[in-house]
Amino acid sequence: AGSFFKNPVVSLDRLDQIKLTNPDVPHYAVVDGKFKLPAAYLIDQAGWKGKTFGNYGVHKDQPLVIVNYGGAKGLDIWQLALDIQASVKDRFGVELTPEVNVI
Repeated sequence: AGSFFKNPVVSLDRLDQIKLTNPDVPHYAVVDGKFKLPAAYLIDQAGWKGKTFGNYGVHKDQPLVIVNYGGAKGLDIWQLALDIQASVKDRFGVELTPEVNVI
């Protein structure tokens, strides 16, 4: 699924905290003093880009894409998404929200 997660919006305080360890974090201002961050950057910096687990994983070129290479179960993909969310939350204090419809 391409663009598995939405780009999160964070406060200036959260952005400043992230910049302490990642001064090059891409961001742009949105409304009310908030900033949008690229989910792909966060996922990449958390070490997920290109990781595979047998027949599924994160695309080697685009961290927003979760790939089923054939035969993976929906639960495998969902668990990977949960693991990515937890990792990004732990590292950056940012919650990723799925952009895909989960059925």
